[in-house]
Amino acid sequence: MQSPDQNPAPAAVPLLSVRDLTIALPAGGDRPHAVSGVTYDLHAGEILCIVGESGSGKSMSANAIMGLLPPYLKPQGGQILFKGRDLLAQDENTLLSMRGKDMAMVFQEPLSALNPVMTVGEQIAEVMRVHGAYPGEARHRRVLELLEFVGLPDPATLTHSYPFRLSGGQRQRVVIAMALALEPALLIADEPTTALDVTTQAQILALIKRIQAEKGMGVMFVTHDFGVVAEIADRVAVMEKGVLVEMGTAQQVLNHPQHPYTRRLIGAVPHGRAKERQADAAETVLEVRDLRKTYVSGGGLFSKKRVVNAVDGVSFRVQRGQTLGIVGESGSGKSTIGKCLLKLTGIDGGELLFDGQDIARLSERQFRPLRSDVQMIFQDPFASLNPRHTVGRIITDGPVANGVPLAQAQARGRELLQLVGLEPSAFDRYPNQFSGGQRQRIGIARALALEPKLLVADESVSALDVSVQAQVLELLADLQKRLNIGLIFITHDLRVAAQICHHVIVMHKGRVVESGPPDQIFDAPRHEYTQRLIAAVPGKEWDPTLIRAAA
Repeated sequence: MQSPDQNPAPAAVPLLSVRDLTIALPAGGDRPHAVSGVTYDLHAGEILCIVGESGSGKSMSANAIMGLLPPYLKPQGGQILFKGRDLLAQDENTLLSMRGKDMAMVFQEPLSALNPVMTVGEQIAEVMRVHGAYPGEARHRRVLELLEFVGLPDPATLTHSYPFRLSGGQRQRVVIAMALALEPALLIADEPTTALDVTTQAQILALIKRIQAEKGMGVMFVTHDFGVVAEIADRVAVMEKGVLVEMGTAQQVLNHPQHPYTRRLIGAVPHGRAKERQADAAETVLEVRDLRKTYVSGGGLFSKKRVVNAVDGVSFRVQRGQTLGIVGESGSGKSTIGKCLLKLTGIDGGELLFDGQDIARLSERQFRPLRSDVQMIFQDPFASLNPRHTVGRIITDGPVANGVPLAQAQARGRELLQLVGLEPSAFDRYPNQFSGGQRQRIGIARALALEPKLLVADESVSALDVSVQAQVLELLADLQKRLNIGLIFITHDLRVAAQICHHVIVMHKGRVVESGPPDQIFDAPRHEYTQRLIAAVPGKEWDPTLIRAAA
């Protein structure tokens, strides 16, 4: 491990000094400490990225700084010096007075961080009210100023809106506005762009960089995305299983990683370069012709109906043993297509030809025998797995419901667990006993249990660590090759799409604006929207393949 003292740093006294921080885990776990002996500094006007996989302790140390650890997790040793003051020695009232005013945090999921029954303006104003800042009309003016500062349109109207009416990127901007209300010296951003579209992510990253430059704050950015690190970091700290294994400038860590764990993480980063794939003539398993889906809302006595063409005349085909990528931002219609294909929602026009038969015209009773041939892998495996059922039951319920004898279904379930790289003991365990990557493997096993001809994967790796993501992508490619399955891969991550897809369609506002093989889409995009998407990919100037080649 490189010592922090070996790296060049500003001569000024650090804004934040974490010294030998140790946080114990409850007895009986896989390891005794969530964080063990971690030491690093953060200076004013600097962006420090804390990188690592889930369970590395990066978010745990951030929560310790804010005093937000649960009661069963208490620091056992070390210091957290903020402007020379040890935060671990302060009582809750003192920390409460510092949160928001001196230090603030932006969380990963803005919807869970915002109160659904309070307007945006009320929530930003509450931060100021708690600290007695900006009394009277000055508070309202400050709310409008903050909304404008973070780049939100029409602040005067938006201040009266509720969070559910905003997009993910807008909600994240609101959370940032709340964090900036009292201009804290320290901003901690915990995976704030993980689930965002590439263009929205680029906007949020640019916003954080601008804020940091204009306000001179110290920013701690917790992430597992090395593209984000390459885009914004001044210095990088890499954590593995609670231990700081490497630290240095962004240039040092990204281009000359010293620790095997850092090199392994960088080796798993999707490089965004399209692979040449053999386009053999294969049997078409699905052909979509002129698919249309419209949503209508409103239409009361004093309001007009709002019509949204979620899918507007989309056509494509999927062949056995090949992967079709559907890429685009939130609201582009890509997930709606997935729901239409599985008949989870009705369509308003077009044909869905599955093995030559138009399933769009079938009733639910007529489609039921075909449902086992089209299966879905969902974005959030934890939400899609019944927490009260064992993994074995989750995998075997579908086949049993389709007439497969229980013993045969259980035997097949155990085979599938082995196929997706899980231990046989997983069969009798529950979903909460597995990591995110393992739960996604369970979701894949469940989808394969009915031996489908077509898999629809909807953002199935977007929330996974880079190394787990690489494992799941490799697994999907291997299974597809062995089982000759057609795969529709819905994603907003262009680097992943370039890596695994045989053909790609780019969607914008319900329409296909460009389609073709990955090398044409990503290396020579023709449509202005595609060009804008690719330009927004974080860290696109950094090439991880050079590090892999050197290793």
